[in-house]
Amino acid sequence: MPLPANLPHTKKLWDGYEISLGPARNAEGGGDDCTAAIFNKQGQVVYRTTGFSVAFDENETGQDFDGDGKPEVVFRTDTGGGMHCCWEYNVISLWPQPHKLFDVPASGGVRFERDKDGKMVIWVITAGPMEFTSMSQRPFAEKVSRVRGGKMVDATPEFCGRIFSNANEDFQTWDRELTTKNLQKLSEDKAQLSSEERYEREEIVSALLSRAAQHVFCKQFEDAKQDLNRWPEASRSEMKRKFAEWAHYEYPEFAQALSEAKN
Repeated sequence: MPLPANLPHTKKLWDGYEISLGPARNAEGGGDDCTAAIFNKQGQVVYRTTGFSVAFDENETGQDFDGDGKPEVVFRTDTGGGMHCCWEYNVISLWPQPHKLFDVPASGGVRFERDKDGKMVIWVITAGPMEFTSMSQRPFAEKVSRVRGGKMVDATPEFCGRIFSNANEDFQTWDRELTTKNLQKLSEDKAQLSSEERYEREEIVSALLSRAAQHVFCKQFEDAKQDLNRWPEASRSEMKRKFAEWAHYEYPEFAQALSEAKN
């Protein structure tokens, strides 16, 4: 979702703090041309972020992200030079001294919610491997974080019962797309398919790899392997190699086991 236009303005917060948004000093049109700053009551800058576009998030500002009973300030910064591909939430605490808590990457979408105890839960749609589909059909899966010690901490496995249920639209899509009949279409020669058939095939690929990625995020590694083993045998080893490259940074043991698999 693109950020709104860079509209210079100021806004008073609480405890004497104020924000200011506007063009960055000495901006030359190279990308990081907008800046947002927080000033204390003495007029000193205590936080600054720059980007192609920076927006003050009035919806999320004022929420208590870290559970200390104090409100936070939230900006949204375009980190992709205006390509509308990469942006993030910047969550800043003003107590006991102004400091950034964390950035929330938002290239695939973010959802903030409260659990039954009123604690912040952050859902981030995260991209999967991109080698087997177009960008429009790239696989995605969800990661869920809680805030502990002022940091985002992965809590995805805690929410996997909800993710793998009919309450989740993505789960319904996986269930609908990943039939035995549809999976057989992955063995067909793409060169012989019509444009409509290629699109349908890409939807199946995206569903399969999205579900496998979600199993990985849930640390359900055997279930992920079972999904990947439904890929056509002729190209399965190559697919697993690419999938392992994608998973390696955060799940190195799973990636290694997948790379060593015979098929």
